[in-house]
Amino acid sequence: MIEDKKPGFWSRMGQWMRRHRVILISVGAVLLVAGSTLAAFMIFFQKPVEVTKVAPIVIDVPKPEPVKYYSPLTGNLVETEAATTQAVTGIMIENSPDARPQSGLKNSGVVFEAIAEGGITRFLAVYQQEKPQLIGPVRSVRMYYVDWVAAFNASVAHIGGSAAALAEVRNGTYRDIDQFFNSGSYWRATDRYAPHNVYTSFEKLDALNAKKGYTSSSFTGFTRKDSKAVEVPTAHRIDVTISSATYNSAYDYNQATNLYDRSQAGAAHTDRESGQISPRVVIVLKVSESTVLEDGYRQQINTIGSGVGYIFQDGSAQQVTWTKASKGAQIVFTDAAGADVPLARGQTWITAVPEGTGGVVWQ
Repeated sequence: MIEDKKPGFWSRMGQWMRRHRVILISVGAVLLVAGSTLAAFMIFFQKPVEVTKVAPIVIDVPKPEPVKYYSPLTGNLVETEAATTQAVTGIMIENSPDARPQSGLKNSGVVFEAIAEGGITRFLAVYQQEKPQLIGPVRSVRMYYVDWVAAFNASVAHIGGSAAALAEVRNGTYRDIDQFFNSGSYWRATDRYAPHNVYTSFEKLDALNAKKGYTSSSFTGFTRKDSKAVEVPTAHRIDVTISSATYNSAYDYNQATNLYDRSQAGAAHTDRESGQISPRVVIVLKVSESTVLEDGYRQQINTIGSGVGYIFQDGSAQQVTWTKASKGAQIVFTDAAGADVPLARGQTWITAVPEGTGGVVWQ
């Protein structure tokens, strides 16, 4: 006898789902559509989420410092790199009473002052960026001026000179622009008498230099620094003895300008066109001097070697040692410890005084 067994729960459920498959599929579809609609409704009507704005990150990149160019002659700021290699010209300028007031001295870069003969001083004025259009009176050159100008790779403007100086400056290693051979670049003024009336200009000298191919100069200048006046000046008045009252000079420190107002022969030293001459730096060199026989008796100054010097700048005074290693080497100034002494940027006036008879005092 076979026992009649009822189907189990899961079996009966499977049979039921097979009989109602269509209904279940339809209900599922309805639920799926309803769920999707509800989800879309919730997304559409939900409250907007506030987005917090974050400030952009700014990286402060420093701008590169503009390139600065300085004149190797004066240390002054110049506009372009080309200006630093501009041709240098040294001009011999007379200082006898009949030559005063001179023209173009105020607007020079470096001035060397020394005795030419008989106690009469003469100037070697050196120019690079400075371009005065009236310079003079122009006079002859001496050997020691050639030694000083040699360090600047400069043209040398003069009217003749002593035998030794001419032999040197005409030996082919210098840029000699002697008036004897370039008369068109100089002229004689009518308001003064010869030989105190020869003048030139940078319009003429630049044209002459360009014609000869002297278009740039490469040299080592003095070490320079930014000018900053001392709080308490220690050198208000500087008196320089070089030969006699007619040629001795003095400098009064001008605190307002941080310059030194120059005087000579007891009166202000002025440029005829530009007024008071006031260098930024005043230097006095003690030098060995003698008289030698060339084409007559000539003053001789030992420029190569070393000696005692005094630098006046920014209201202060400093004793130094000056050294010029060779004819073509630049003068170097060192302190008691042997460290280089930089000069303030600007016009520099250098006076060579004889050891023993010449000197400088200040207060």
